[in-house]
Amino acid sequence: MALFKDKVVVITGGTGSLGKVLTRRFLANEADQPRKIIIFSRDEAKQHFMRVEYQQKNRATDEIIYQDFQRLVEFRIGDIRNFHSVCAVLDEADIVINAAALKQVPSCEYFPYEAVQTNIIGPTNIIQAIRENKLNVQTVVGVSTDKACKPVNVMGMTKAIQERIFIAANISIPTTRFICVRYGNVLASRGSVIPLFHEQIRNGGPVTITTCDMTRFLLSLEQAVDTVLAAIEDANPGEIYVPQVPAARIIDVATALIEDRKLEIVITGIRPGEKTHEILVSEEEAWRTVKRGLYFAVKPMLTEIAKEEPHIPVLEKEYSSSDNVMSLQETRDLLNNHRLNVGRELEYDGELLR
Repeated sequence: MALFKDKVVVITGGTGSLGKVLTRRFLANEADQPRKIIIFSRDEAKQHFMRVEYQQKNRATDEIIYQDFQRLVEFRIGDIRNFHSVCAVLDEADIVINAAALKQVPSCEYFPYEAVQTNIIGPTNIIQAIRENKLNVQTVVGVSTDKACKPVNVMGMTKAIQERIFIAANISIPTTRFICVRYGNVLASRGSVIPLFHEQIRNGGPVTITTCDMTRFLLSLEQAVDTVLAAIEDANPGEIYVPQVPAARIIDVATALIEDRKLEIVITGIRPGEKTHEILVSEEEAWRTVKRGLYFAVKPMLTEIAKEEPHIPVLEKEYSSSDNVMSLQETRDLLNNHRLNVGRELEYDGELLR
């Protein structure tokens, strides 16, 4: 099924981890390539490094992808917070993937106004640009987080509002499909716990853990991209797509990465806004959650949007990272399968760390 062929795809915050892997996936699928991929972000340095990365791929095995990159990818400097910038970049868009976000929990706690500007005003600008300019955007995907589910921190609260803003937009702009994806910690993305552990281990320790009880959902960047693509293919207006992914104790992640090194683990206490466990589907959402292949689809609570169809809820309670936690060996196997053990060359947002 051709989802993107001859379409213009805009990725806001497109120089981040998700945007870069999405771009690679689009370029690698010759049968379903977009007509244009627009990378929209305010970081000109990251845009430059993304160009350089593809220039370095100009070798025999990557020649075709490099040529497609030059032909298909367009960079736009702009800020999701600025309405006029958003209007300009969406002018020819068919599909919009909103990956622009302030997503560090402590930063959002100390600077909540900034989180509101990016995570709430930004999505509002997308909706307003489509409505006021009568743009022919077919689909908008809001990228959310498990922290938006029963939120206790500013980052989660603003992302929860983003979800509701996009879901409600289906009423005021019925010609555009607004959907969301919600997932947990992305393995090895910048700012996540694994790069921190790597740095601490390379520096000889100690490795810091907030609490021994903390658990988190873990998924790879490829799984995050799979979730976005699955939602674009199958989600009904207003639905939130949630991947079924494993959870691990953070202390097991640290232990697996330390391996047989004689390093101290220090318990530092929970940081401002942190939860001990994360939730991907709440109790209140469970009764309107259905199974879609490898994913859960949370149906909208707004009756004007919810597609009337017989369905059997698949969850009897909330979907929490405290349920079905992997063993230490399973955690070790997961990290090894994704080549995340210390000593390998790893890439975070395009920067190669050793």
